[in-house]
Amino acid sequence: MEKQSIRDVISSLRGWLLSVAGISLVVNLLAFTGPLFMLQVYDRVLASGSVPTLLALGFLTLVLYLFFGVLEGLRSRILLRIGQQVDVDLSAQAYALSTRVPVNYGARGHSVRPVQDLDSVTAFMSGSGPSAVFDVPWLPVYLSVIFLFHTTLGVVALLGAIAISLLVVLNEFVSRTASADAAQTRTRRATLVEESRTNAEVVTAMGMQNALSERWNAENDIYLAGQRAAADWSGFFATAIKTVRFVLQSGILAVGAWLAIKQEISPGVMIASSIMMSRALAPVEQAVSHWRGFIGARQSFRRLKEFMELAPNVEQVTQLRTPSSNLKIDKLYCAPAGVREPVIMGASMALNAGEGIAVLGPSGSGKSTLAKAIVGAATISNGEVRLDGAALDQWDDEARKRFVGYLPQDLQLFDGTVAQNISRFDSGATSDEIVAAATQANVHELIVGLPKGYDTLIGAQGVALSGGEKQRIALARALFRNPFLLVLDEPNSNLDADGEAALADALLAMRQRGSIIVLIAHRPRALASVDKVLLLKEGRVAAIGPKEEVLRSSIAPVKASQQC
Repeated sequence: MEKQSIRDVISSLRGWLLSVAGISLVVNLLAFTGPLFMLQVYDRVLASGSVPTLLALGFLTLVLYLFFGVLEGLRSRILLRIGQQVDVDLSAQAYALSTRVPVNYGARGHSVRPVQDLDSVTAFMSGSGPSAVFDVPWLPVYLSVIFLFHTTLGVVALLGAIAISLLVVLNEFVSRTASADAAQTRTRRATLVEESRTNAEVVTAMGMQNALSERWNAENDIYLAGQRAAADWSGFFATAIKTVRFVLQSGILAVGAWLAIKQEISPGVMIASSIMMSRALAPVEQAVSHWRGFIGARQSFRRLKEFMELAPNVEQVTQLRTPSSNLKIDKLYCAPAGVREPVIMGASMALNAGEGIAVLGPSGSGKSTLAKAIVGAATISNGEVRLDGAALDQWDDEARKRFVGYLPQDLQLFDGTVAQNISRFDSGATSDEIVAAATQANVHELIVGLPKGYDTLIGAQGVALSGGEKQRIALARALFRNPFLLVLDEPNSNLDADGEAALADALLAMRQRGSIIVLIAHRPRALASVDKVLLLKEGRVAAIGPKEEVLRSSIAPVKASQQC
C-alpha cells in the first residue's frame, strides 16, 4: 500500500473545495435578498401603496430563496462527500497504522487511535461546521454594505463585530487546554474499559471488581470534571456571543430609528441594516456552537498527521525469491517497541535450512524480544537479521506472509471463522491448504467437532475456546502453507502431553521440508524437535551450539549448584 500524506489528499480535493467556495459566494450574495426585500417594501411599496409591486417583489424573493435553499443543500451534500472521500483515501492507511502503532511505538502509541481520529476529522468535515468557515469571511462585506447605508450604523456594527471577534479569540485560548484534557481522560476511560473486558476472567476469579470500580470511578470523576470545564467554557462563550448579537441587533435598530427620526436614513434602511447585521454574525455564532467539534477534529488531525508522517513510506521493492537457504543474525541489539535501551545486546547466530534452535534463559532475559526481532516486530538499533543474505524489510508484507510463520507468547485469535483464522484471512486460501495446516498442528479433529467445523465463528462474538484450543489453532495459523521461517514463542504453554508430542512431530516434519525453526521454550519436552540451543542471560548469548553440548555444559551445572 502506497503511503499518501494528508496534504496530498487535501490537494486532490482542491476542485471540490473550490466548488464549495463558489457556492458559498452565491449563497452569501443571495443572503442580501431579505434585507433588499425589506428595503423595497418599506421605501417603495408602503410609500406607493402598489399591490402589483408587492406581488412582483414577493415572487422574485420567493424564487431567490428557493435558489438559496437548493444551493445550501448542494453545499451540504458536497461537504458530506468531501468528508467521505477523505475517509476513503486515508481509512486503509489509518487502519494499517493502528495495527503497527503497538509494534513501532510501544507505550507511546498506547493512546493513539488513528481510525477514531480519522472519524473525528471526517465527521467535522461532513457536518455544518465547514459551512460557517466559508461564510465567516463575508463578515467584512456585510459591514461594508452597512457603512454604505450610513457611517454611524457601520461604526456600531463594526464595534459589535470586534467585540464578538474578541470573544471568539478568548474562546479558542481558554477552550483549547480544557478540550485537550477532556480528550486525554476520555482515552484513558476507553483504555480502562478495554483492559477490563480483556481480563474479565481474571477480574471475576480474583475478586478485583470493586477495586477496579473504584479506579474507574476516580478516572470517571476526572473525565466528568474535564468535560464539565470544557462544556462550561464553551457554553459561556456561546451565550456571551449570542447576547452580544441580540444587543447589537437591537442597537442597530435603535440607532437606525434615531437616524430615521433625523431623516438621515429611511425606515427601510433601518430594517435592512438590522437583518444584514444578523446575517453577518450568524456564521460566527454557528462556528462557536461547533467549536468543541472543531477543536476535537483539529487535535485528531494533528495526531493523525504526526503519526502518518512518522510511518515509513512503503515503496515498491524489487521482488526477491522466497528464502530457502539460511537465517543469519549478526551482532543484534534490539528492544521491545517504544523502549530505547536494548534488551538484546550483541546476539549472533546462523541457521541453515532444516535446522531448529531452542532459545532458553530465565524470565526477563530477552527471549521474546529476540523472537520479535527475527520476525520484524521489535526495534533494532544495531546489527541485522538476514534471510538468504537479504534483510527482512526487502520483502513487502504480501511477500513476507509466504515464508514467515509466527506464534507469539500472548496469542490472540480474530473474530471470524476457524478457517479464516488459520488462513490468515487470505481470500485465496484453498480448503486443502487450511485442512493441511490444521492436520499438521493436530487440531483437525478438534475443529471438525465444533458446531460448524471449520466454518465455526470464534472470537468475541463466537464459540469460546480454551487456552489450549486457541494455541493449537494459532499454531495451525503459523504452519499455514509451510513457511520457511517458523518462530514459536512458548508454543506448548497450554498443551497437554499429547499436544506436546504432536507439536514435536509437526516441527520435525517442518524441518524435514527445509524450514528453519526458532523455538522459545521452558519445558524440556519441546527441545525434542530442535538440534541446537541458544542460552540467553541478561540479554546476551551465554552459550550456543548443539543441543546436547549446551545442555550438558550450561544447564546441568546450574541445576547441580542449585541442588547443593
